[in-house]
Amino acid sequence: GAMSVDSITDLSDNTSGLLEALQLSHPHELEPRRSRGKKKPLSLNPITWQVPRIVDRCCTHLETHGLQTVGIFRVGSSKKRVQQLREEFDRGLDVFLDEHQSVHDVAALLKEFLRDMPDSLIPRELYGAFLSTATMEGPSQLETLQLLLFLLPPCHSDTLLRLLRFLALVARHSESSWDPEGHEIPGNKMTVSNLATVFGPNILQKEKPGEKDAGTLNFEDSAAIILVLQRLIEHHHSLFMVSPEMQCDVLRRLFQTDPDVIEYLLRRK
Repeated sequence: GAMSVDSITDLSDNTSGLLEALQLSHPHELEPRRSRGKKKPLSLNPITWQVPRIVDRCCTHLETHGLQTVGIFRVGSSKKRVQQLREEFDRGLDVFLDEHQSVHDVAALLKEFLRDMPDSLIPRELYGAFLSTATMEGPSQLETLQLLLFLLPPCHSDTLLRLLRFLALVARHSESSWDPEGHEIPGNKMTVSNLATVFGPNILQKEKPGEKDAGTLNFEDSAAIILVLQRLIEHHHSLFMVSPEMQCDVLRRLFQTDPDVIEYLLRRK
């Protein structure tokens, strides 16, 4: 049921680019579990939320059952069970992950999917640009990262946001805490830095899996990948929010170039 910008007919390349600038989720849509009965604000996003079922279900399962699992992404899994789950998703089956599935198997499946995507979650043509932000500091670094995120295809953008939101939640449970009765709730020990170390090479890939030199990174690239993913996890909420000023600017330009597009967006809602 998802619709791509490309399916809107008779749009010039310039107009299509402007539409894609609106692809990021509206601020009010960043929190998916809004209470029922509340009227949702108008969104300028013409694209249905595009996250692969396997990513969403793995994240949901781990959010439900794995937040207190120590070393959630570092402990080994059953290769046989992971392969079985992978084949079921590949066949298009409606795979239901519940408490009977091992947290470590589901975690391994999520990492494998991201690692083996034909085009990495952050497209390879943007690899160098994202890594260059590692040498920046402060607001300029975040502003550059946001502009680069604007360049992601809609499905990559939505999937990356879903993943970053999940990783931020895991990091918030890294330290031990105590319940009202004074019982210790163990932390998972997966800090933002640890998560960036595990997921960075799967999300930012210079070469395709299986190609020569794939998986071999020099120290500088490895450190940059970890730092960039740390920033994405820490600031995902603001990075994926299109400012009202930018939305107004895009709409103003669309009104000048193709007012029918604005009518289309409003009619969709």
